[in-house]
Amino acid sequence: MRMNETEKELVEMVLSGRSEAFEPLVTPYRQPLLAVAYRLTRDWEEAKEVAQEALLRAFKYLGRYDTSRSFRNWLFQIAANEARDRLRKRRREADAAVEAGRESIRNQGPESGRRAREFRSDIDNCLSVLSAREREVFVLRDLEDLNIKETAGILGISSVSVRVNLSSARRKVRDVILAKYPHLEEGR
Repeated sequence: MRMNETEKELVEMVLSGRSEAFEPLVTPYRQPLLAVAYRLTRDWEEAKEVAQEALLRAFKYLGRYDTSRSFRNWLFQIAANEARDRLRKRRREADAAVEAGRESIRNQGPESGRRAREFRSDIDNCLSVLSAREREVFVLRDLEDLNIKETAGILGISSVSVRVNLSSARRKVRDVILAKYPHLEEGR
């Protein structure tokens, strides 16, 4: 998908110093950008921050934007990168919290075995069934209806990698649905 002429004119206006042209350039993409950010982070507050940061970075780096590419996909790529960075940070913080919790449980005495099992169960319930890459591919391909090539471009991976991750993500999602909602399997 290429950039349309109106977008191209707005980009040129912003780059020539007319920053007010940025708002009409991004307005059509605000909701889709927020939706992508939410689907990647699964947290509305985090999604708002990701979308806002993506817009700020798009404005800041607009001079580096290749007008032969889709502006929408470029924005999605910025949002995906920001979400990925935040998820990595969140995962590091969660790992530190898990380790602190394990250490606390080890030091608690006879009830520690039961508490350890409950703690692991709570952590398991909080973790997603998809890897970060699988989640990114699934969101962009199946929920945002981007094609394989667009998804690969946004994530900076090969089309083969998109297909492999998408297949794995779909299988995992299907397995979770069938496990949590077995009555859906009866319709097969």
